[in-house]
Amino acid sequence: MKGIAHFITGVAIATFFPQVVQQGAQGGLLPVWGGVAGILPDTLDFKFARYFESYDDEIDPDPHHPDPHKIAARVAQAMRQAYESNEPRNIMLHTIRLGADLWRQYSLRFNPEAGEIVVRIGPLVNTGQVPYPGSTPEQNEARVQVGVPMVHTYDAENKIDIFSGPSFLFERRGDNLYVSFLDWHRRWSHSLTLAGLLGLAAGLLLGRWAGLVVGLGFAGHVLEDQLGHMGSNLFWPLTRRRMSGLHLLRSGDAIPNFLTVWTALALILFNLDRFSDTPRLAPLPYLLLSLGLPWLVLGGLYLYRRLRRAPEPREKLRQGDILAEAEEIELG
Repeated sequence: MKGIAHFITGVAIATFFPQVVQQGAQGGLLPVWGGVAGILPDTLDFKFARYFESYDDEIDPDPHHPDPHKIAARVAQAMRQAYESNEPRNIMLHTIRLGADLWRQYSLRFNPEAGEIVVRIGPLVNTGQVPYPGSTPEQNEARVQVGVPMVHTYDAENKIDIFSGPSFLFERRGDNLYVSFLDWHRRWSHSLTLAGLLGLAAGLLLGRWAGLVVGLGFAGHVLEDQLGHMGSNLFWPLTRRRMSGLHLLRSGDAIPNFLTVWTALALILFNLDRFSDTPRLAPLPYLLLSLGLPWLVLGGLYLYRRLRRAPEPREKLRQGDILAEAEEIELG
């Protein structure tokens, strides 16, 4: 989900408590604390966690003559080293920036069935990820055999074009090499245990209602992310790895983000009304029209599009879907 969806979800959760609404009516900031807690997990990741990540190799392609074979060979080498040494290897792939509004796109695809990785040099694109026609090089693809059994835990193909590049962790588990996308993201910062601890701390410092709002707002973010593909480390520090998501949506999908914001706003209005001295909304008609109808129409449209989408081993990922979150946090 986008940052605005997480923020407004946290505010909506806060308004389910009449004491919080009453304090807000008197100028208190408790509902806002819910929104702040709602965007806190990603803030922790993109403002702090990613800067403490260390990499065993950083691949920075030649901006003028990017060689797909060299890129693929270095990735394959890191994968073999991780498998043979039984020690995780973490690599970063940098973007190819050619100007203030000009980037060279390239992609990295993991193909477990063929035991290979594929690198393609793509077209020139602007910051809006719009390609320039005729800018793709003729010799633009390289395939390199890895030679070890791999399991990819996210999308098979990753397009790398703007802002920051992605990172991958290669880790041997048993006889397989697992490939994890953005291993620093949604780990300790996206756990229900941390939500409970932060809620407890806020309660001790600011009062019980603040603690409740902060804890639930934080947990709401974590559970929303669990609807996607990457998942979260729900019970850190009791668990070490992310739990796979439900694969129901993507963070950049327009309809789920819109429905989340719409639903949160509708619930905020509903709660403000029902906790007022003179409620004016008829609960059942209001909820049916404000929630049931949009979810039926837009949710049905989203489901229809997903069912019509051509099946792939894994859907292609524009790396901007996840890494654009970083830009939202930075600009915020």
